Amino acid sequence: MLIKERLFTPGPVPLPPQVIKALGQQIIHHRTPEFTQIFLDVRKNLQKLLKTDRDVLLFASSGTGAMEASVLNFFCKKDKVLVINAGKFGQRWKELAETYDLNVIDYQIEWGKTYNREKINQIIQENPDLKGILVQQSETSTTTLHDVSFLAEVSQKLEDCILVVDGITSVGVYEVYPEEIGIDVLVTGSQKALMLPPGLSVLYYSEKAEKRLPKSDIPKYYFDVEKEAKKQQKGQTAYTPAINLIIALNESLKMMLDEGIENLAKRHEIMAKATREAIKEIGLKLLSESPANSATGVYSPEGINADDLRKELLKAGFRVAGGQDHLKGKIFRIAHMGYFDFMDIIQVIGALEIVLSKMGYPVELGRGVKKAQEIVLENLK
Repeated sequence: MLIKERLFTPGPVPLPPQVIKALGQQIIHHRTPEFTQIFLDVRKNLQKLLKTDRDVLLFASSGTGAMEASVLNFFCKKDKVLVINAGKFGQRWKELAETYDLNVIDYQIEWGKTYNREKINQIIQENPDLKGILVQQSETSTTTLHDVSFLAEVSQKLEDCILVVDGITSVGVYEVYPEEIGIDVLVTGSQKALMLPPGLSVLYYSEKAEKRLPKSDIPKYYFDVEKEAKKQQKGQTAYTPAINLIIALNESLKMMLDEGIENLAKRHEIMAKATREAIKEIGLKLLSESPANSATGVYSPEGINADDLRKELLKAGFRVAGGQDHLKGKIFRIAHMGYFDFMDIIQVIGALEIVLSKMGYPVELGRGVKKAQEIVLENLK
């Protein structure tokens, strides 16, 4: 029988038709007036998305490239930084910082939990010479939201500390306005809520962060923010750009801005709530105590390996993500960021109920679907 595969992973995510069409066009040369105009339009639209007039840079890389650029450009060797290490990507901040010889305070947190404010205040009091706080706003591996507003308040109280935020699964899901929140460096990537294939990363930096650029003593070449800023302000890049991805980004940004960032954030909030409440109605346990609106992490029922459950879901046409490191085989993750709507959520919950029943889990078919429908209906009034 025909089974249509539906992608519910937290990156890459499904692509809108406008994006697919843009990606399929004949390529143009990047050193042309045509591309320059498109690139400048993309920069303006990124500024609108983040509600800023400051530089927003693009790199031909995954989101990790922009994370690395954040470390290379805004710190010096031996600078002391606090890493909120609460998942696979918090661990990545730690590894990047240590690779470039920063002095890391590794605040390790149980996966699925968020930081403790009292502990943060204690660390700050003991380390008044802190130069940076590195955090994920939405930790993709644990589907956990961290409150970056509090961290911004903390960093602003210190003499010379910047807040560096991985917004790879929060930009385009929430209203992420760095200047209103107090974020000094913000990064994101193309294959999440920006609704593109992997290959582009985005970096915003504040005036406070910009002052550090000439002082950084860490060697850099490709990920040189000063070099890129000079080029990109003129509609070009220092090195060959991901041409068709940038053209496609122009289309996805238009979609997001046409929807309105407030409406976009509300849609994600409703989809996330419908998913979480349906999961609980079925009788399953959520992974995160502070769940993000980008994806939902779920513990597999006792006696059912999460990866076996995922295989059965794929047979039914739904590809979801698994757990990483010690959570492998224990959890699965359902994405709902980017090109998803309410009906997508109802579909995936229905498929989950069918598969759980097939695998021997006592589920009342339609119970989770009904709960998701009720939440959608309530919010469409």
